[in-house]
Amino acid sequence: MTKDSAEDPFNDCELDPEAILGTRTFHDVLFTDDTETPVNVLTGETPAHSHATVKEAKAFAASIDTDTPQIALPASVETQIETQSKPYTSAAFFHFKATGSPERHRAYHAAYDSDAFTVDFEADYASGDLTITVDRANES
Repeated sequence: MTKDSAEDPFNDCELDPEAILGTRTFHDVLFTDDTETPVNVLTGETPAHSHATVKEAKAFAASIDTDTPQIALPASVETQIETQSKPYTSAAFFHFKATGSPERHRAYHAAYDSDAFTVDFEADYASGDLTITVDRANES
């Protein structure tokens, strides 16, 4: 890029835009109806707080008051037990738990916040797959 570093949205990123351009699918990262829930070893039942549906998880993610679109990610069984929380949590669609690394998280975030790129995503809660597409704004 020919911009000075103060104007470069990737200035603080380990990855350059080329690393995230195009379409990439992250498999089995979203909350699904098959997300693991804890089972009480004495009764064999799942605690009431861990019962949830994809519809409920999507509604929760959509209710978060932020300018960045949110997705529903599965919460670990340990978290569900320790905090007696639902089996899902909400995060930005480019969160490192979904994209697999803090480096990709920062690069997708930089692209999303930049007018130089268009960033779209599709959350498929049936399969658990998240697809993110990044293009240069002048190419889309």
